[in-house]
Amino acid sequence: MSRLRQYFITGLLVWLPMGVTVWVLLWLVGILDSIFLGVLAAAEAVVPGLASVGEQLRHIPGLGVILVALVVLGTGLFVANMFGQWWLRQWEKLMNRIPVVRSIYSSVKQVSDTLFSGSGQAFSKALLIQYPRQGAWTIGFLTGRPGGEVATYLKGDFISVYVPTTPNPTSGFFLMVPRADVVELKMSVDEALKYVISMGVVAPPTREPRAGEPQPLPQVPGVTGPAPSAPPAQPEIPVSPALADSAGARPEL
Repeated sequence: MSRLRQYFITGLLVWLPMGVTVWVLLWLVGILDSIFLGVLAAAEAVVPGLASVGEQLRHIPGLGVILVALVVLGTGLFVANMFGQWWLRQWEKLMNRIPVVRSIYSSVKQVSDTLFSGSGQAFSKALLIQYPRQGAWTIGFLTGRPGGEVATYLKGDFISVYVPTTPNPTSGFFLMVPRADVVELKMSVDEALKYVISMGVVAPPTREPRAGEPQPLPQVPGVTGPAPSAPPAQPEIPVSPALADSAGARPEL
């Protein structure tokens, strides 16, 4: 029975990543097809003559993925010039005037601009921090630096860190910690995510630093760095033989 169980677990480890990958891809294809079908239904409502053409397009598998990808690519090409930038600014002004849509649109835009910005620091480095208490360590990701009103209350050099949960890294905790209390890891962000999702089972290989790499963040003295040196020993005070004999003598009972 133990050998059969071992074979079953081995086969499960082979099929589980493949099954999850296929499920995620099918989920994404379903979302893109739903977007395409929604746009197609709206077009049929506006132009009744497209009903026959739309009925044929609905039965083509994967067409929604291709069309949505082409629309996204065409939008990127359109806003890459001055004329497209002007239309984009007008669109943002319109979205910011709608009361309920304004808060949702602005929040999503700020997050997306931060995550997909090539010059940003969001999720650019894997860090090792002490959380949730002193002496307990976990992996976090650099998301930037504190700003706004919060930065005025933080004295010193602080950084923003996102600590994901295990095994679901999409939820976690946002921390602002001193830069001196953080250790920068040499592993990549992908390797750190695998380490977190696997609950420490899939450990990334040890990577030696290459020439030209930035130096890691300062280590925590006595915790991640060398321990502080012990204080020098105090010199012994000489004691006279008479005092030593009197101190060492014991009274007889």
